[in-house]
Amino acid sequence: MTASAAGVLAVAAERAAQGVRGAMATVLERHGSAPGTAGQKLYLAADGTCVGTVGGGAIEHATLEALARVVADPLAKHQVRTFKLGAELGMCCGGQIEMLVEPIEGVVPCLIVGGGHVASAVAPLLVKVGFAVTVADAREGWGDEERIPGVTCVSGEVDDVGGEIDPRGVCLVMTHDHSLDQIAIEWALKRGFSFVGGVGSRAKAERTRQRLLAKGFSEADRARVRMPLGVDIGARLPDEIAVSIAAEMVAWRKKPRPPT
Repeated sequence: MTASAAGVLAVAAERAAQGVRGAMATVLERHGSAPGTAGQKLYLAADGTCVGTVGGGAIEHATLEALARVVADPLAKHQVRTFKLGAELGMCCGGQIEMLVEPIEGVVPCLIVGGGHVASAVAPLLVKVGFAVTVADAREGWGDEERIPGVTCVSGEVDDVGGEIDPRGVCLVMTHDHSLDQIAIEWALKRGFSFVGGVGSRAKAERTRQRLLAKGFSEADRARVRMPLGVDIGARLPDEIAVSIAAEMVAWRKKPRPPT
């Protein structure tokens, strides 16, 4: 589908906001006789969304192949490509086009259950590294809107307020009560979140898995619970724990996963 540069950017922003990874090509310069003009854009998303144009023909086909490679590689970086339309692409116009090809990361939905000190520290960090964070807490005042700058805060039990969060994202559990942690983890597994993690000791993690076993959760589901959550850096203080959790979530986000 063809669209103006503004229209292409709007589609890319909409798909990124929904957590869909994509890649964008932008014509930088045209030399000689060549289709496309500076500023034209072509966007391809992991779900197959394709909008815009960089001139059509063989140059468009080659650009789409380049975009597909970027979409498939979570570690891909932006690159400037020069396409020679004569010898390289067999186009009789014979000029060349310089193209910026760049990944467009989709933000990852993140539900944090529990709005305590660790959540207050880690939520802003996760926002900065590409997560759309919602913090849910049923305690009075802890789930108040705008309590954590830049983070959506909601008040209520997880099964009441968490249904708005896309389960293709992550659920991180860190409430003030072990029994509430258990309830939230079980809910997150049933909802099918791509990543389920919990703050706690190794002893707490083992008790959590034993309770899951007793309630009939499969071995695969029990293995999906990442607890203790966070990279082992010897963290003890809330801000240190937040850094360890953010590091693990960045590493998880960079791993290849099936297109959404």
